[in-house]
Amino acid sequence: MAVLNKIRQRSLFLILIIALALFSFVLADLFKNGDALTSKSQSIVATINGKDITREDFLKKVEVAQKQAGASATNTQVMNRVWEQEVRQAVMETQFEELGISVEKDQMRDLLKTALASSPEFLNEADLFDEAKLNEYIANLKETSQVGYASWVNYEKQVAANALQQNYFNLVKAGLTGTLAEGELDHKLEGNKVDIKYVQVAYSSIADSLVKVSKSDVSDYINKNKKQYEVEASRDIKFVEFKEIATVEDENAIKNQLEIYLNGGTINVNGRKDAIAAFSEIKNDEEYINTIAESDIKFDSRFVFKSSLPTVVADSIFNLNEGDVFGPYKDAGHFKLSKVVAVTKQADSVKARHILIPFIGSRSATDSSSTREVAKKQADSLLKIFKRNKSSFADVAKALSADPGSGAKGGDLGYFGPGRMVPQFNDFCFEGKKGDVGVVETMFGFHIIDIEDQKNIQRAVQVGTIAKKIEPSESTIDKVFRDASSFEIKVGDEDFQETATKEKFIVRPVNGIKVLDENIPGVGNQRPIVRWAFEADAEVGDVKRFNIPNGYVIAQLVAKHEEGLMSVDDATLSVLPIIRKEKKAEMIRDRVSASTLEDLASAENTSVRSASAINMKNPTISGAGREPLVVGAAFGLNEGETSKLIDGANGVYMVQVTKVTPAVELDNYQAAANRVEQQKSSVVNTKLYNALKEAAEIEDNRVSSQVQ
Repeated sequence: MAVLNKIRQRSLFLILIIALALFSFVLADLFKNGDALTSKSQSIVATINGKDITREDFLKKVEVAQKQAGASATNTQVMNRVWEQEVRQAVMETQFEELGISVEKDQMRDLLKTALASSPEFLNEADLFDEAKLNEYIANLKETSQVGYASWVNYEKQVAANALQQNYFNLVKAGLTGTLAEGELDHKLEGNKVDIKYVQVAYSSIADSLVKVSKSDVSDYINKNKKQYEVEASRDIKFVEFKEIATVEDENAIKNQLEIYLNGGTINVNGRKDAIAAFSEIKNDEEYINTIAESDIKFDSRFVFKSSLPTVVADSIFNLNEGDVFGPYKDAGHFKLSKVVAVTKQADSVKARHILIPFIGSRSATDSSSTREVAKKQADSLLKIFKRNKSSFADVAKALSADPGSGAKGGDLGYFGPGRMVPQFNDFCFEGKKGDVGVVETMFGFHIIDIEDQKNIQRAVQVGTIAKKIEPSESTIDKVFRDASSFEIKVGDEDFQETATKEKFIVRPVNGIKVLDENIPGVGNQRPIVRWAFEADAEVGDVKRFNIPNGYVIAQLVAKHEEGLMSVDDATLSVLPIIRKEKKAEMIRDRVSASTLEDLASAENTSVRSASAINMKNPTISGAGREPLVVGAAFGLNEGETSKLIDGANGVYMVQVTKVTPAVELDNYQAAANRVEQQKSSVVNTKLYNALKEAAEIEDNRVSSQVQ
């Protein structure tokens, strides 16, 4: 009791101690995560020229873009696409605001009229744009669909933004004139020519091993050329992939299963043995393939030509008699057993026309109020007419067909091959005969079809195939898991590379991963690996296992490269040749004492060469390549004058001008000025935005706001 009394007496003191402890814990977490001290990095994705892009708005746009892109694009790809759109919009809006340009209501109407001029829903009877129909469409969207109306508003904004951008670009182009002086200069850069004799002492004449380049040399070069060597933060990793793939034993087990269907036998079904008839003896092939054999590829009743069969086995299958079986064979990730179910003669292309009669519930029933029964009755009535006389078919198609494409052409579909139409339509056209007319029901409605022609009638086969996907067995999957787990444990204490080599696993290095990357070469979209590599507490040498489709990756973080100047080690590969070239030029200069071309050629065991009609617009020397500095130096010499040594791109040169040919004087340089203006204007669309983006103040918070 005495102890409890003391605690009660000091309760206020204890509360203060606990409160201070909690407060210090929160502070420690805040200082560990500096971004948490301000909510901005969490709620703002980016700040561009002072304008904030909120996380909520950005993610809404990503969601819409993801729906539009579908499964073909990953979330990261969509996010990066939206990011570029947002940056462009913000960068350009800064320019629009500074110039005071905007799209007003009247101009917006004109823009929409131009953009929607060919949209059928906004055209009147004369096929002209009808503004009243547009107003009705917008009003209806606003009234009935909040999502649809929001999409329309975004569309209008995009149209306006495109127009503003074009206006801005046009304003810039209007200021890019070509003066007569520029025209004259351009004419002379191309027209002034010199003939030269020269000696080249190639850098390759000095072995690389004789040129010593130190780390301090590389460091000095980087610091003198900082802009060229500024880099984003990146990570280097290496990994071993453990793939769940079928072994030889797994493949043999699949083939053995197919052998039972080929020859007949027994299989285990839920602990009991069931007798299986041979595939060749079966009459109901569809049931046998789909239900009894449980094929991974279901029965296809279509007749096919030889060209549609797997190339490697096409001859073997196509030449079988009806009822014969071929296989097992390997194709497209499956082992297969194929049977020729039936043989027929079939055209390889058909010319047909049709009239489509929709009904409520069919895919083409946009304006139809007919029930299925009414539509069927109408189609049957037309069929009776056309069986007696087809002369009115085209006119009826134009008047009644719900297929706008063919209806306008009297129902004509032209020639088409097998499989181009929906199955019921296809079967009627290819299984029927030229001149047949009939009614077929598809998902689009009822079709009255007239087969007008059939070309190249030839042998076709109906093939039934039992297919079993080649995939690893449970025992193989278990072994892959054990191997990955064992390797993960070992590399926790041992060298990653040495352990992999000992275990005969392939180590794959991946360097220069950026914080918003998602693709890991060799294993595809693996955003979790990138996130792990950039975690604040991830250390060089850390190892982690990742689940990937059909297997695992054991990855190790090899290096962390922070944002800023490239490290000496990373820059050496690109800087070394540059410094080496500079040092070779210095070595050549130090050993050369000759003052004439002949003496230099003799001393360096080379020859005097010639080049003619050199100009400054294309500073290339025949036999030496592109050498702007050397050509520029040659144009600074008088005829007959010899230069001193010149450090070029491919060697050290001495040049003598043998002939100077000035450009032809023109009475007027307007044509040349126009060419200059055109050249300036042509780069606006490709280079202007990039220049504005480079000059913009862009604060990218995608990582700190967890939009990644």
